[in-house]
Amino acid sequence: MAGTPLALRTATETVRIRFERLGMTRDVKLANVLVRIDGHAVDHPELYYRGADGAARYDEAHGALEVRAAVDFTTYLNGFSAGKWRRYTGLERVVLRAVVSGVGELAVCAVACGADGARTVEVRAVDAPVGAPRVVEVEVTCADEDFVGFELRPAAGTSLWLHEAAWYAVVDPARVNPVRIALVTTTFQKEAYITANMELVERALRAEGSPALDGFHMFVVDNGRTLNAEALSDDMITVIPNANTGGSGGCARGMLAATADPDAFTHVIVMDDDVRILPESLIRTHALLSLAQGVYRQAFLNGAMLSLEEPSRQVEDVSYVAESGVYRRVKGDLDISKLGDVLVNERTSAEVPRAYGAWWYSCIPVSAIAANGLPMPFFIRCDDVEFGMRNDPIYMTMAGICVWHESFEGRFRASVDCYQYVRNFMAMIAMDDCASESMFVARLQRTVRQDLRDLDYSAAELLLDGFEDYLKGPDYLASLDGATRLAELGVRNERLVAVSEMDCATVEAAGVTPEVLSRRGSAPRTGGLLVKLLRTMPYDKHYLPGCLLDRRPGYVVKFGPATIEGSSVRRETLVALDPTRAKGAVRHVDRVRFRAIRQRQRALMRRWRAERTCVRRAWRAARDRFASRAFWEGYLGLR
Repeated sequence: MAGTPLALRTATETVRIRFERLGMTRDVKLANVLVRIDGHAVDHPELYYRGADGAARYDEAHGALEVRAAVDFTTYLNGFSAGKWRRYTGLERVVLRAVVSGVGELAVCAVACGADGARTVEVRAVDAPVGAPRVVEVEVTCADEDFVGFELRPAAGTSLWLHEAAWYAVVDPARVNPVRIALVTTTFQKEAYITANMELVERALRAEGSPALDGFHMFVVDNGRTLNAEALSDDMITVIPNANTGGSGGCARGMLAATADPDAFTHVIVMDDDVRILPESLIRTHALLSLAQGVYRQAFLNGAMLSLEEPSRQVEDVSYVAESGVYRRVKGDLDISKLGDVLVNERTSAEVPRAYGAWWYSCIPVSAIAANGLPMPFFIRCDDVEFGMRNDPIYMTMAGICVWHESFEGRFRASVDCYQYVRNFMAMIAMDDCASESMFVARLQRTVRQDLRDLDYSAAELLLDGFEDYLKGPDYLASLDGATRLAELGVRNERLVAVSEMDCATVEAAGVTPEVLSRRGSAPRTGGLLVKLLRTMPYDKHYLPGCLLDRRPGYVVKFGPATIEGSSVRRETLVALDPTRAKGAVRHVDRVRFRAIRQRQRALMRRWRAERTCVRRAWRAARDRFASRAFWEGYLGLR
């Protein structure tokens, strides 16, 4: 609570001492109420609180939120996830402690199990001068509640001031788990992102103090070697220069550092560098791990990915691998500015078979690393998925434990999303038996055909490159310079340009209207069983004589292999737009290239059918070696 006025610290400390004076209980803070809106979310206050325009504003001079009309804090970031806490920790009673001043009332609200909306369960009057705020404390029984929050209701013509607030539990000290967290983040030439996150984390945890700060350390693995490691390292942060071994190599290097002393940390959080972290997530993570009971003491905890461009959109928290090898999100996109979607988020369990948590924010027990090893040397793509398949953990999620991440729309690169994906996913299937290899290969063949129909020859070729390199076996991967290989393949990515730079006549003739360009969303088009069947059939315009092709250009909007809008049927020329509809490329039929790809595809399929058992056995045998400390120390040049 550094930076909090002495009067407020004294008031809060008095309450804490009252709970602990007999030494029989321990006061555990579960979550702070966030009264100050993050700069990037300033246009989305409903993540923090809901009220009429102008109902609340943060006053720098008072260091408090001034509430001028009724404001509801039963929100994604400030509500209490009663159902999740009950499931993971057994808690059924919590305490809301708020430091407030002004005249009005504080009302605790709760959403009963299965209910659609909140109801008021208790009201406390507030009457305190702004200079002498009062601690209002309400014990909440939440055994039958899914979500709990509160409202501030100032008296007519006055204001209430919320100086600080938090959710607490009073527990037997014997049930508190020891928690020491290492935060590992890998960066490659993204100095602005990583240094901002380092500053956010350090400032927030030093201000918070014990217990979240106790034993905490942040390891920044610098794959680009562009950071000043000596200047940026201190007692809380260590910057580690590293060879460019991709995300998997960076995470492995950080895990090696965090587990060099097996007793130093209990958990490792792996986090992307290109995120906007919510430091409160670290505080809530520490609290949840401290009180987790039963099977949840060894569970993984995954933070949600919110969209940096649309801060109230939750994109994903936990996903799973279907039998066909398709990634499936446990939840779809959610508008977490709405209580209804917050409730869906909380009530939908992440405990599903073949689950994985992506590494934008994933908390892993050190015991899992000791038992099952380090990531695979995939460089990029599927390392987090494979780690989930290999460990097969229970996953926890919770509202308010999250990061904001740049959207993936418009970031498709065939060298990564085709080559890396196919090679690494096939290796993962072989090593972890997490999906049907035959179904995945059938999907691969269909994707190649889809890319050919849409004249995306580069993507089709890179899909086959990934498949061929998988067939070369694990020794090839172990000897590969991942950065060099990715650079070699990267020059073959389709070059997209701004729509404004494309030939206007071609774009217009293709039917790309201002209305098409203004539409948003990346959901693939849907269709019935007949449409899905037709998409799998091996027909293609390349088999038609030129006289049967339509010389008018057409257009498609694509997200990877998925068509969002448009059609390429019989089109000799195609305007291909990415999901942002801001960039695209003009493609033309190339029959020579088409025939070469089809011949290579058939040859590789014959090879796969002949060698699949032997190759799969080799990958499976290599798994434990790749996951070992000895392998990674050699791979990273540490010995």
